[in-house]
Amino acid sequence: MKDLAKHYPAHIAELQQRTETILVRENINTLVIHAGQVGKIFLDDMYYPFKTNPHFKAWLPIIDTPNCWLIVNGKDKPVLAFYQPTDFWHKVVKLGDDYWTSFFDIKLMSNAEEIAAILPNNKQGMAYIGAHLDVAEKLGFELVNPELVLNYFHFHRAYKTEYDLVCMREANRIAVIGHNAAKDAFYGRGSEFDIQLAYLQATGQGENEMPYGNIIALNENAAILHYTVLEQTKPKQHHSFLIDAGANFNGYASDITRTYAFEQNEFHELIIAMNEMQLELGRSLKANSSYVELHISNHYKLAAILKRFDLVNLDPEAMVAKGITSAFYPHGLGHHLGLQVHDMGGFMADETGTHVSAPEQYPFLRTTRGIESKQVFTIEPGLYFIDQFLQDLSKSENSKYINWAKVDSFRKFGGIRIEDNIIVHENHVENMTRDFKLA
Repeated sequence: MKDLAKHYPAHIAELQQRTETILVRENINTLVIHAGQVGKIFLDDMYYPFKTNPHFKAWLPIIDTPNCWLIVNGKDKPVLAFYQPTDFWHKVVKLGDDYWTSFFDIKLMSNAEEIAAILPNNKQGMAYIGAHLDVAEKLGFELVNPELVLNYFHFHRAYKTEYDLVCMREANRIAVIGHNAAKDAFYGRGSEFDIQLAYLQATGQGENEMPYGNIIALNENAAILHYTVLEQTKPKQHHSFLIDAGANFNGYASDITRTYAFEQNEFHELIIAMNEMQLELGRSLKANSSYVELHISNHYKLAAILKRFDLVNLDPEAMVAKGITSAFYPHGLGHHLGLQVHDMGGFMADETGTHVSAPEQYPFLRTTRGIESKQVFTIEPGLYFIDQFLQDLSKSENSKYINWAKVDSFRKFGGIRIEDNIIVHENHVENMTRDFKLA
């Protein structure tokens, strides 16, 4: 992609500037960023799928090769120690010339232990960034994952470079192809497993490449927020389908959700109402505004839908005040998105890591940070018929406001969630998901 090569130099320059700033501030000379290593399954000769350190893949699109290292100081050309073993058991990833390779001083390692010879013996002023504390100790690092350094990078990661955005648009494009294939498989009366296979084939990505475990939920399974069972048996009747699935591009994630009704019924009308609300919430993302307030406004909008569909016999203001909407919508409006699905920095008030807690009445909100330009969010309102919450509601003093016959008629559908990935610009928002024509 031409845009990758076009925007990558500025991306590296931004990361170099961030690195130099925090190293000077914390009196550190160098960061040594470990991609990570594979973990062996207990009592087995197999390994867990490898997931690279997000601090590593922020610099370059190496996401499937363990035992690699970056040595950066914000001023000199970064050093990439790339693991390229001689191995007839597994496929070895080899480096070729690409848009990013000239920005690094590349040192090849045929053995993971060779990093010890690449690094200086004296680690004074060097900080290890990574997950493997035993490796850091063995190599002689005294400074490991300094909190203020990590906080600084997590806070600033929310401000996307143009290169970040190019990658995230592509991750959305790929995911939309998968969503359309999954939708067709649903209307073709496929099982959850059938739909998953259709999604993976359409995206050209395997389960281990997905940024998270796909949620493929038919009927009442849509009421389970993180449902990942993938039943192979087709239901006797298809009522509804909720898919929460993304894609990966160069280590960047997309995170998209849609809900469908099998028939043109009242649940279909409810989906239409939720979709209109979701679009309105997405358009309301504005720089220098509050994500918490947007989440709270979501509850009032949802309350209006609950009243409109005769699910709750109460005005929206009273419904929210009594906490009734939380029984139908127990999670937050969304989260930051980027190198991680739930990208870091969402609870930070500043670059030192000052924590801003979610409001007591909305403990599952994943973002309390103010909305600013160059940030990317998910907007994912929901409406669910979850037995546990409905049972608690039935035992409360608010039970008298609920049209239980109507609620019971919707239980077989499970619930609704609709989620887009949206870039906040200075004077407008860019809905990447809708731009690729996913209705």
